[in-house]
Amino acid sequence: MSQKLQNAQNLYLEGIRDGNIEVVKKYTGERYTQHSTGVEDGPEGFMAFFKGFLERTNSRDIQVIRAIEDGRYVFVHVYQDIDNGTAKWVTTDLFDTDSDDKIVEHWDVIAAYQEPEDTASGNDMILGNFELKDLDKTEENKALIRNLLVEVFQNGHLDALDKYVSSEKYIQHNPHLPDGIEALREFLSSHDLSYDFVFNVIGQGDHVVSYSKATYEGQEMAVFDIFRIENGKIVEQWDNMEPIPPRTEWANTGKF
Repeated sequence: MSQKLQNAQNLYLEGIRDGNIEVVKKYTGERYTQHSTGVEDGPEGFMAFFKGFLERTNSRDIQVIRAIEDGRYVFVHVYQDIDNGTAKWVTTDLFDTDSDDKIVEHWDVIAAYQEPEDTASGNDMILGNFELKDLDKTEENKALIRNLLVEVFQNGHLDALDKYVSSEKYIQHNPHLPDGIEALREFLSSHDLSYDFVFNVIGQGDHVVSYSKATYEGQEMAVFDIFRIENGKIVEQWDNMEPIPPRTEWANTGKF
């Protein structure tokens, strides 16, 4: 594990899970620009926000399920169980780092976790295959996802879906969709979902992560998508979507 990825995980596990919020000063650089809309910039903003969180909670089971790094960026996909099931969350976090591997910027999306028995596919929202493979195909796989997002999710060419998604195996972790390419095609054709812009795409081997601004049924959303790719086709997908609050509620410059 690289130092930058270790720093990101430590900030989560030591700072939030273990309640040692002062460690934010250890793992961040000369600046810490924050895009979690309720948190102000800088280590002080982090500590002020999580001081209240720690006072309100007694137990925090926080698990980093998958982690990806690409150049100066690192991404973690996290499961949180707060106070023995009182609240359960899926968190997706992207970090930018400086030349010393310290965190200088952070974006996140948080959504409520649903148990597998409550999902349309029966699949867990966050668990699933995670073994980084095909490291020599990172750039090829990132290009595949960029093209998918532009052609299908931005321009709405659903007839092109077969170019990107496997028709033989497509495991879906969105709680509202069954497995299979046809379920995805039906969802996209019957719902008002469009990606306004793709902010970033990072990858490591067979896993690619994108962060985008989307509009879903008239609501602006911040969206992380995680894709697993085999032989040039997507075979598994996780996502995490969060409504973007009104600008008057932002404590910083916003989700992007």
